[in-house]
Amino acid sequence: MITIRPLDGQDNNELLPDLCGLLADSVDGGASVGFLAPLAPSAAAEYWRDTLGSIGPGLVVWVAEEQGRVVGSVQLALCGKENGKHRAEVQKLFVLGDCRGRGIASRLMAALESFAVHAGRTLLVLDTQKGSAAETVYRKLGWSRAGEIPDFAAAPDGRLQATVLYFKRLG
Repeated sequence: MITIRPLDGQDNNELLPDLCGLLADSVDGGASVGFLAPLAPSAAAEYWRDTLGSIGPGLVVWVAEEQGRVVGSVQLALCGKENGKHRAEVQKLFVLGDCRGRGIASRLMAALESFAVHAGRTLLVLDTQKGSAAETVYRKLGWSRAGEIPDFAAAPDGRLQATVLYFKRLG
């Protein structure tokens, strides 16, 4: 059974190995999530320590767990600017490669969207690599494509790829 929950900072160190494995799996699988392959374990650990240390009013991180193992994660960065308190940015949706196709990404996004509505957010935005599996997921979940930026970021193999921008209105 899959459990979705936000991280609260209490058990973050216990989850660090699973979270690092999740990031490495994504990079090795070709996801454009800010890292080039091969991902050094120290880089994964540094990323997650920084991210987990940033959890608070401006950043919420959810995990999907199955039998005590982290199989997915997503982050929501809430805009703190006076003119942007109605919006938030979805960041880093990860699902382990051997767990994809089971609705985990959809459940993570549902938890994120529910939280966003309760936090008074009416607009969510995100970007993802053009043609990626994630792009298909977002379209199925009702996100609208806003545009494309060519050669925006290097894929894990170093080739420049376009990114696509998506938005979703809530509530």
